[in-house]
Amino acid sequence: MGNAALGEGVEVHIFFTFWGLDIVNTRTNDKLKFTLSGNTAMHMPDLGRIKPGLEHVSMPQALGNLPGMTGYATRMMNKQMEEQEIPTVPEFLDLLQASGAHMYACRLTYDMMKLLEADLHPGVEGVISAGDFIDIAEGAQVVFV
Repeated sequence: MGNAALGEGVEVHIFFTFWGLDIVNTRTNDKLKFTLSGNTAMHMPDLGRIKPGLEHVSMPQALGNLPGMTGYATRMMNKQMEEQEIPTVPEFLDLLQASGAHMYACRLTYDMMKLLEADLHPGVEGVISAGDFIDIAEGAQVVFV
């Protein structure tokens, strides 16, 4: 959403909190995992090769509890993103930074997770409180994703 908004000339400010900090943490952002658990609409296009029509069936969340499913789902998602020429997370952050996005880390979560500023992507402008971000976003259209 932020990248699309930047492409339309919209000023963008992004606040990363809780597990979103894994995205801007250079120690974790190239090792992110995708899980079926909690994803109520997960589809696996490759299943259509086994039986046509299966690619449109939502996968039961319980499959996410099976050993190896997180790794499989992560590989599948990475493959699909590569086929669509979607940049990796670190590359996307570089793109956002170069396009003028303002990125911030949540102070509370940062402190809870005992992170270091040196580990944050260079595009992160600061570690700020939710209140500080609300001040920055005053009068703006806010989108929560």
